[in-house]
Amino acid sequence: MIRTNNRFKLTLKMKLCLGFLLLILAMAFSEPLLGLDPVYIHPEQSLLPPGSGGYWFGTDDLGRDLFARLAVGAQISLLIGFATALVAVVLGTLYGTFSAYFEGQVDTLMMRIIDVIYSLPGLMIVILFSVFFGRSVISLVLALALFSWPDTARIVRGQVLSLKREEFIEAYHSLGGDAFRLAWQHFLPNLMGMIILTTAMTVPRAILTESTLSFIGLGVEPPQSSWGSLASEGWQLVRVAPHMILFPGLLIFTTMVILNILGDTLREELEPQQ
Repeated sequence: MIRTNNRFKLTLKMKLCLGFLLLILAMAFSEPLLGLDPVYIHPEQSLLPPGSGGYWFGTDDLGRDLFARLAVGAQISLLIGFATALVAVVLGTLYGTFSAYFEGQVDTLMMRIIDVIYSLPGLMIVILFSVFFGRSVISLVLALALFSWPDTARIVRGQVLSLKREEFIEAYHSLGGDAFRLAWQHFLPNLMGMIILTTAMTVPRAILTESTLSFIGLGVEPPQSSWGSLASEGWQLVRVAPHMILFPGLLIFTTMVILNILGDTLREELEPQQ
């Protein structure tokens, strides 16, 4: 069978991006290893600047270690980003494959459903979803995935429609092959590169949307904190302690840039003809 070129070489740009992501992951899980406490309050050490009193990133208005709080925030932000991408990619792949496989009226109806979802004000629906179903990590992941999977579904549908015209697929049908084995043995291997690419592009969007919701007070509920909620706290004290918004803002910005560069690099390697 004919497969798309899903192999790619690890370029210097990708190595740098992956190296930065490993640093973020190391930071996220450094709290117990370094014996840091993100919730312990030191009233006498509130709003210390970076490097003072043994605190690398300083302290917040309650004297809590800002580095420790950013480490915990990294866990929440990355969890929401990658979990949203996983749910969206799984739903989108199943939906797009099913729609393209049956084509005709079924395909038309399923695509109209996606058009309806696209017409809805995404951020507003996510806000309403979080208000009615709570502000837990699970509800945020489901709300964000609700408006992320249609992109994957459309891309997968187009790829499957193209694959169905290949000679090896027609030969498989003529030999009486069943739909499940067709999807598992032929469609999925050919779609793997596009699935990886879509995942890489969905993660930064999910993290940024969650950070936006947390910044306006509709993200995860306290005592949990994400980078967005920490940036919101820092914004209220930006004149007194600018470091409180500087570090979460830099982490959000840098992570978004790195993930987008990684997604663009993957696109160049996996789909060079595009």
